[in-house]
Amino acid sequence: MAAKSANLYARIEPDVKEQAEGILSALGIPASNAINMFYKQIILQRGLPFEVKLPYARPLDASALSEAQMNAELEKGYADTLFLQICVKITSYDVPCENLESG
Repeated sequence: MAAKSANLYARIEPDVKEQAEGILSALGIPASNAINMFYKQIILQRGLPFEVKLPYARPLDASALSEAQMNAELEKGYADTLFLQICVKITSYDVPCENLESG
C-alpha cells in the first residue's frame, strides 16, 4: 500500500517563510497544501509554473549616475508607479492591464 503522504524538508529564509505563511493564512490555505499545489502545477506544466529568466538589464549603481541620469531613472520609476496605479483602478472594472501597455 502506497503512503498517503511524504515528508519534504527544505531550507527557506525565515522572512520569506513568515511573509508567505501570513498570506496563505489569510487565504485559508495551509503551507503544506500550497506546496502540494505548487508540485502539482510543476507536473501539469512539465516545469516551473512561472518564467525563470535573467533580467535584461543589470541593477543600477546609483552612486555612479550623474544627476541627469538619476533624474531620468526616477522619471521611469514614476511612470511605472503611475501605470500600476491606473492598472489597479481599471482592474476593479475587469479590464486587463495588458491592454494598457500597448498604448
